[in-house]
Formats: sequence, structure tokens, C-alpha cells
Amino acid sequence: MISTFFHAVFYNPIYNALVALVALVPGSDVGVAVILVTIIIRLILLPFSLSAARTQRAMKFLEPKLKEIKEKYKNDKEKSALETLALYREARVNPFASILTVFIQIPVLLALYWVFYYEPFSAASAINLTRLYAFTPIPHTTSLQFLGIISVAGKSIFLAILAGLSQFFQAHMALSGTMKPSGSGGMQGDFQKVMGMQLKYVFPFLIAAISYTTSGAIALYFITTNLAGSIQEWHVRRTLDAEALERITPK
Repeated sequence: MISTFFHAVFYNPIYNALVALVALVPGSDVGVAVILVTIIIRLILLPFSLSAARTQRAMKFLEPKLKEIKEKYKNDKEKSALETLALYREARVNPFASILTVFIQIPVLLALYWVFYYEPFSAASAINLTRLYAFTPIPHTTSLQFLGIISVAGKSIFLAILAGLSQFFQAHMALSGTMKPSGSGGMQGDFQKVMGMQLKYVFPFLIAAISYTTSGAIALYFITTNLAGSIQEWHVRRTLDAEALERITPK
């Protein structure tokens, strides 16, 4: 039942979108279709992503007040919790918004990844017609040469390196912005530093390895996703700081 729901709500719509884009883009370029469908999915998820980004930004501004509450009521955990919740209500901040956003995105991103991984586009005859809707245009041919230069069917060290570099760039922007460690001491501060180091220096190698061992299409998916995430982070830092300050300023 879960598998049927997943395919009906996430997998099949994404697969149909990808097939339709292959039929519509010039030259039936599978690489261009991969980029476009990734952008479309990112745009659909944008309201949720921006909501989480706003929350993260507001939480950064609230850190000094949260530290004051923690220090003031360090011997009364119940009072500290109540005052913290009151501060969140006053600032109109939901600290669980980011978690909810992650749970919303997981099935969509998994479906997007698995479509690129499991569905071959080596030829028009390889398209799984049983998954297509009646209105989905069927490409008469497919081109696995992205822009006529790089194959997205097999391994591409060039695209894999770009995927790793784009992940590093996105992590660098995130860690210097909404996800920047607070710098507080103790176990929480150490945990944030360790996670930040892994996100910035380990995860890019992992993304590059996955991109190289799967296909160029997966690498293009990661590159597009990372660049979209970097643009979103830039947008948040340029335009949402004032909004976050307004939300946490008592009326």
C-alpha cells in the first residue's frame, strides 16, 4: 500500500514530467530535461524551503535571548522551558518548521533520485510506457549527450567533480548563514562543529562518489539541486533578514 501510494503520488508524476520534457526540449536532450525537472521540483518545494529558512534565520537572532533564559533559569528546567516557549510564541517562530519541511521533501527527493537511477533513457524504446499518463507526450528519440558534449548515461568524472564542488559551495554558504554554528560551548556546540565539518568537507566527497558511481544524470541532479540551494541561501541572506528581525521584535 505504501509503495502504491509512493508511486502514484511521487514517482509516476516525476517520471511523466521527465519523459514529457525529453519530448519537448530541443534535441530531446535528457540532460537538459533532468535539469528542468529538478528546477520544477525545487520551485514546488520552495514555499516549504523558504519557511524553514525563515525559521532558521529567526532562530539565529533569538540565540542571545535563549542563552539569557537558559542562564537565568539554569536550576529550574521547567521554568526555562516555559519561558523559551513564550519567547517562541512572542516571536511567532515554530522551531519544528525545519523538521516538518525535511519530512515533506524526503519522499519527493527520493522519487526524483530513483527516477534518474532506475529508469533508462538509452533509447525512446526504453521508456516505460506503462507508467505514462494518457496525455504525456512520448519522445521519438532521446539524446544522452548533454549539450552534445557529455554523456549522462554512464560515469562522468567531470560532472562528479562539479557535483562535489557545488555541494561544498552550498554547504559553505549555509554554514556562514542560516546554519552557522552558534559557537556556544558544551556538548551542543561541539556537536554543531562536528556536523558542520562533515557537511562542508565530508559530504561533498560523498556526493561526488555517488555521482561518479551512478551516472551523469544523477550528477546533473545534484549539481542543479546544490546550485538552487545556494541561490535560495543567497536570497534568504539578502532579503529575509529584515523580515526575521521584524518577526522577533516584540510589538
